[in-house]
Amino acid sequence: MKKFKIALHLTVALFVVLLAVSCRKAPQVIPEQVEQIFEGDASSTIKGMYMLNEGNMNMNKASLDFVNFRTGIYERNIYNKANPAVTKGLGDVGNDIGIYGSKMYVVVNISNKVEVLDVKTAKKMGQIDIVNCRYVTFHNNKAYVSAYLGKVGDPKAPNGIVAEIDTTSLQITRKVTVGRQPEEMAIVGEKLYIANSGGYSPTDYERTVSVIDLASFAETKRIDVAINLDRVKADKYGDLYVTSRGDYYTIPSKLFVIDTRTDAVKKVFDIAASNLWIDDDIAYIYSTEWSYPQQKNTISYSMLNVKDETVLSTKFITDGTDQKIVVPYGIAVNPITKDVFVTDAGNYVASGTLYCFDKNGRKKWQVVGGDIPAHMAFVY
Repeated sequence: MKKFKIALHLTVALFVVLLAVSCRKAPQVIPEQVEQIFEGDASSTIKGMYMLNEGNMNMNKASLDFVNFRTGIYERNIYNKANPAVTKGLGDVGNDIGIYGSKMYVVVNISNKVEVLDVKTAKKMGQIDIVNCRYVTFHNNKAYVSAYLGKVGDPKAPNGIVAEIDTTSLQITRKVTVGRQPEEMAIVGEKLYIANSGGYSPTDYERTVSVIDLASFAETKRIDVAINLDRVKADKYGDLYVTSRGDYYTIPSKLFVIDTRTDAVKKVFDIAASNLWIDDDIAYIYSTEWSYPQQKNTISYSMLNVKDETVLSTKFITDGTDQKIVVPYGIAVNPITKDVFVTDAGNYVASGTLYCFDKNGRKKWQVVGGDIPAHMAFVY
């Protein structure tokens, strides 16, 4: 009888352990949360803004939030509510977001996919599988997605690509090979420009911007710029603003201007730039420049007039809040109100923060987002 009781106790204990282990390994869907953060404006031309939180790599914590400008309500984790059947949620590392027509495209890097959602409901409409995808942009009913290809961090990974996707069928129609580890893109006229980083080979970074003719979908040239390129933004005067991250040791980050009429670098700004947003004639820039020798980030904020290509003395944060932002990680500007949105990744582990500043640089409100809030898209 004692042997039976001991065996029964061991069986129950083993069941409890197995149950606990299985529960820990089961994907945990983050519940939706709703919070009133400011008094809304019912007449707002822009309905609101989606916020894509990257989430920590290999933790399946990418998430999607929405701030409603008309009601002042912030909704967290709306993807999970809209798509309860998707057991693992949005996936691993949300790297970019873009809206085109009635569809929203969410690039999920480590999960090797672009999720296509309904803009109004955030319900999943389709999925395009692309290995190690990075950024998305749009032109003439096509979506263009950059992709590293190969395994994450592999210095022997092949050259990257840009994939062309039909926005009706959601099928890949064409691909073109570019440089190693291509990043952000911009389209001017009928040419697509993409920054090649070579980020998987720190001793042998890429230093070019690929130029793709959209009609033939062929790479026509590469513009020599600087090492470890990342962001590419177009102004309304036919110029591109391209960021170089440097080598994190002795070569600093800089900002370069390319004239798309000549496809050549025409100006260099000796200012650090991690990301920028161009609205009308103003470029809003922040930098989180890491130094391995110093083992720390240097944070800076800048503004440029892109019309006359001059650095401005004014700042887009004027009330001292910049001293509270640990790691600026994303930026967007409301084209109607000129409110500036800046995200803070904090320690990259706990939930980050979204700040909203008015056109004079004073904080209007702040709200806690998901892990590593980074990429924003406006809904009209």
